[in-house]
Amino acid sequence: MQPSLKYAVVERERRFLVARIPDGDVERREVIDRYLTGTRLRLREVRSADGIVTRKLGQKVRLGDDASALACTNLYLDEAEWALLAHLPARVLRKTRHVVRRDGWLVAVDEHEDGTLVAEVDDGASPPAPVPAWLEVLRDVTADEAWTGAALAR
Repeated sequence: MQPSLKYAVVERERRFLVARIPDGDVERREVIDRYLTGTRLRLREVRSADGIVTRKLGQKVRLGDDASALACTNLYLDEAEWALLAHLPARVLRKTRHVVRRDGWLVAVDEHEDGTLVAEVDDGASPPAPVPAWLEVLRDVTADEAWTGAALAR
């Protein structure tokens, strides 16, 4: 059954294993994802380099046969809401997100605790374009469920 998109934003996100963090204008963020046990829900805490903390409750649902199309819904949480929900049982994924701006591209490269690098490219409403050579793609993992955040969380 197709989920309602009334409150969702559709992302067209491709994911790739990459060899290194590319050069360019890079912004770093520390991300902690808590995938709530028995649900499709994720609590996310993002700490930017300037100390700003953003907390949200989100859900991503695949749309049909296109592995890159996701319906994304988020609620932003205050500290009290976060404190309450953070006590729910969850699997946790910690990573450093490197947001790279280069040659008109905006690419998020997640550096996982084991050193694995997963790049995300959001195509928006545009057809997928070939990724730039400077991204040094090792493998396209867009359709591989083993490379989703929920599957990587412990």
